[in-house]
Amino acid sequence: MKRLLAIGFFLCAPLAFAAPQINVGVVYDYLDADKSTYLKRIFNGGDSTAFIKINILEMIFDEQGTAREIPLQSQAGATARDGLMASPARLIVPANGTQGTRLLYMGARDQERYFRVRFVPVVPEAADEFALTDEEQADYKKDFAAGVTVLAGYGTVFFVRPKNTRFDSVIDDGNGQYQIRNNGNSVVVIDEFKDCVVGNEQDCQPTTKHHILAGRTFRFDKQAGRHYRFTVIEGAVKKKVEVKG
Repeated sequence: MKRLLAIGFFLCAPLAFAAPQINVGVVYDYLDADKSTYLKRIFNGGDSTAFIKINILEMIFDEQGTAREIPLQSQAGATARDGLMASPARLIVPANGTQGTRLLYMGARDQERYFRVRFVPVVPEAADEFALTDEEQADYKKDFAAGVTVLAGYGTVFFVRPKNTRFDSVIDDGNGQYQIRNNGNSVVVIDEFKDCVVGNEQDCQPTTKHHILAGRTFRFDKQAGRHYRFTVIEGAVKKKVEVKG
């Protein structure tokens, strides 16, 4: 049985009328050991301006790989947060336009940390700090008065690698099973995992992506007549692997 990092994103119902349609790009982002900031760009492909709130929670994983999300804490004796913050935390993205926010990490980096970053479009209110006048808020709300519009928001996952990142993947290619043990201190990515019938590239299981946290193992059973292709990513190093059943 695989013990993997199971992380997804949230998506609300489809839009019923002209409204913002945001695109956050990739769902998984990684902050390397020598970096403290990361630029995240948000595209709005909709017909109206997007007002976006950015919310961040820390993800804590138990021994079974199940995550719980907790609010960020302030650093002891300081007003700064211990963890990840977005600057700015409010975005105004015009129709067919792009805006960026910088994700800034503050705190110790003796071990890897994980964060859920949510980009939530909203209809602006007076307390939302979008610096709109009452008239501008009223005009924007009129665009949604014709019917109920559900705005679509997305959650991404942000990995902060430790300061002294170390990769140590141990492979065990047994007779009936293949496994990779992550003995390093930072996440290893199994990208574009393909499980196909030998000689028939059209007969494949859906392509998947997996994350192996430090101290965890990725494994799969090998079946006769099938082959498995994937890319192992350790930071900037990528290695293509092919395994026969």
